[in-house]
Amino acid sequence: MGDNVEPGVYSISEALKFAEDQELDLVEISPKADPPVCKIIDYKKFLYQQKKKQKEMKAKAVKVVVKEIRFGPNTDEHDYNFKLKHAEKFLNEGAKVKAYVFFKGRSILFKDKGEILLLKFAQDLEELGKVEQMPRLEGKRMTMFITPKKK
Repeated sequence: MGDNVEPGVYSISEALKFAEDQELDLVEISPKADPPVCKIIDYKKFLYQQKKKQKEMKAKAVKVVVKEIRFGPNTDEHDYNFKLKHAEKFLNEGAKVKAYVFFKGRSILFKDKGEILLLKFAQDLEELGKVEQMPRLEGKRMTMFITPKKK
């Protein structure tokens, strides 16, 4: 509200005159109220503060990073351990891990091998993360999501 205007019920023309006298704008704050609530403020400054608030909220928002780890249905022990170490690093950094087994050609026959591999993977990462989505077959991919546990 302006400095020399008392809060109260005024006609639109009176309110506009008050705003004009102070070289400010009459801004409708809540139009659904009865009577509608207006405020005499500098509109450009008001918009600037709104933008600033939104920017701060955006900066505080947690950005979820999803890292992907790809396996074949016949991934050997060495490769598995190598990828497991990467997944541990990702979970420690706070990223989600999307582990998937990609079935090429006829390797889709080894669906059970892929599922066992993903479940073993989830079990090995039990201390660092929890399974968000159990292994699920989508086309030629069997996918599973693991989220980091809160510290």
